[in-house]
Amino acid sequence: MLLEIDHLNVRYEKAVLINDLSMGVDTGELVSLVGPNGAGKSTSLRAITGLVAWEREIKRRSTAGEIHIEGKVTFDGQRIDHVPAHEIVRMGLVLCPERRRPFREMTVLENLMAGAYLQKDKKKNQDTLSKVYDLFPVLKERSKQISGTLSGGEQQMLAIGRAFMSDPKLLCIDEPSTGLAPKTRAEVFEKILQINRLGITILLVEQEVSTVFKMTKRNYVLSSGKIIAQGTGEELMEDEIIRKTYLGL
Repeated sequence: MLLEIDHLNVRYEKAVLINDLSMGVDTGELVSLVGPNGAGKSTSLRAITGLVAWEREIKRRSTAGEIHIEGKVTFDGQRIDHVPAHEIVRMGLVLCPERRRPFREMTVLENLMAGAYLQKDKKKNQDTLSKVYDLFPVLKERSKQISGTLSGGEQQMLAIGRAFMSDPKLLCIDEPSTGLAPKTRAEVFEKILQINRLGITILLVEQEVSTVFKMTKRNYVLSSGKIIAQGTGEELMEDEIIRKTYLGL
């Protein structure tokens, strides 16, 4: 497995956010983590990529409550559960966060190059930028445009492109379809498939399970911070309790 999570637990004071999470993603896969709102999907991605640990350090210096993290996360054969978030990015595990979050006052090109801040090989960065422009021609057309003026769909493509610039081995993408029109949503999903076909492993968190299940061969269902089912899209859709109670279908 490229990514293995063993018995991961995250608590904020007395609230259990992630409850004994164990899952894995193999090289080349496109795997989804799905479930209802508040299930802990985004927290899981932030914990895997080191951001929850970073938040814990910030809270230690304030009056906010304590975050507790337990468990084992292994990426590409190395333990990373105590590795700083920026080093995890350097290793090739990259998060494209929810709500897009571009640097709104910067241009499209400046946003993309910010994604490559840990990559020192200028030629490689230019090669990666060319791949991003091939995937998202609109970003090349708008390279000098201020990012805050882009449409929601264009900002989502920019967020994915910026993460791609980090040269990921595994790309975690959090809720890419949120707030997008159906046509734009379909285009974003197609781009995710294209990235996976380039050989980049993807862990996808998404609410649009009917679409996601057509893209993936393996899926995990999360509820109240705990994996309660896994399987192919067909297998999960055949389980009436899972379909109605946890997937809202």
